[in-house]
Amino acid sequence: MKTIVCDQPDHLSYQERPTPVVTQGQALVRIRRIGICGTDLHAFRGRQPYFSYPRVLGHELAGEIITVGDGVTDLKIGDAVTVMPYLECGDCVACRSGKTNCCTSLQVIGVHQDGGMQEIIRMPADHLIKAPGVGFDELALVECMAIGAHAVRRAGLSVGENVLVIGAGPIGLGIMQFARIAGARVIALDLDAQRLEFARNWAGAAATVQGGDEHSKRLVDELTAGNGASAVFDATGSAQSMIQGFDYVTHGGRYLLVSIVDATISFYDPDFHRREMTLLSSRNATREDFHWVLQCLADKKLDLVPLISHRCRFDRLIQEFRAWTSPGSGLVKGIVEV
Repeated sequence: MKTIVCDQPDHLSYQERPTPVVTQGQALVRIRRIGICGTDLHAFRGRQPYFSYPRVLGHELAGEIITVGDGVTDLKIGDAVTVMPYLECGDCVACRSGKTNCCTSLQVIGVHQDGGMQEIIRMPADHLIKAPGVGFDELALVECMAIGAHAVRRAGLSVGENVLVIGAGPIGLGIMQFARIAGARVIALDLDAQRLEFARNWAGAAATVQGGDEHSKRLVDELTAGNGASAVFDATGSAQSMIQGFDYVTHGGRYLLVSIVDATISFYDPDFHRREMTLLSSRNATREDFHWVLQCLADKKLDLVPLISHRCRFDRLIQEFRAWTSPGSGLVKGIVEV
C-alpha cells in the first residue's frame, strides 16, 4: 500500500508498505480523507514536541471498515468511521479517572507512532466511531473540532459570559463554535484580518480584534465594559501570545492554554494572585467530546465543510504540501482525498 513518510524536517517521500493484518479487537480502515492540521505542519518544519523521525503523519482521519478482527461486534465492513487517534494505556492514574486524553503513556498516531497518511491503517476497534449519514469530509474534521469542544468543556462556560479566543486557526475556530453553542459571547483575536472575517461569518464571533499592536488590550477592555474576558483561550502556538494572554483575563476568570509550544511560559505572580485567576491546560479530547461533535453535526449546529480551504488527491500531496505550509497560502483546513 502507498504510504507518505516524513523522513526528516522539510522532507516527505512515498513508500510502499505491506497491508497490516488484524488481530483480536482490531479493524482495518481504508482511509478516505486526511485532515492536515498544525501538528502536521509543525512536524514537517521540525518544530513539534514529542516527535521523532521518520514518521507517517496524519491523525485527522475518516475512512471505511474493510476488515474486523475477532471480538469486534459493533463495526461491520463498509461502516464509515472517524478515528480517535489517542491510544491510552487504560491503567494509569489518568485513565482510571476517565482522563484518557492525558494518559501517562499516551501514544498519538501521527506523532508518537505512525499515523494515517497511508491507504490503510490498523486501529483498535474501540477507537473507531461510526457516524451514519456524515460525509467523509466532515468525519475527517471531527478530531479537530473535538479538541475545541474539550477545551470549552474544561472551561465550564456560562450563558452570556465574555469569552476571548486568541488565534483563529482551525482549533481556535472550533473553540469559538463550541463557546457559541454554550451560549457565550465570543470575541476573536488574531493577526490575520481574513481569519477574523471567517471567525465572524462562520464561527459566529460577536466581535473581532486584530492583534499585533498595543491597542489590542484596550479594544478587548472596551468590548467587555473594562473588565476583560471571564474565559480566555489561547490557540496560537506562540509562546509570546500565551504569555500576553494573562493580561486579558478578568478578576476571578480563567485562562486555558489549548495550544502547545516547546517553551517556558511565565507570568507575573502578583497580578495572577490579585485576580485569583485559574490557569488550565487542555490536551486532546475524549470519547465524550467526539460524540458531542457528532451530535452537533446531527443537530445542524455545525457545518464543517466551509472550513476546507485546500484539497488535493493523495498522489499529489507531496507536491502540494510545501505550498500549503508557506506563509500567505490562505490555508484554513486542508483535506487529502485517498
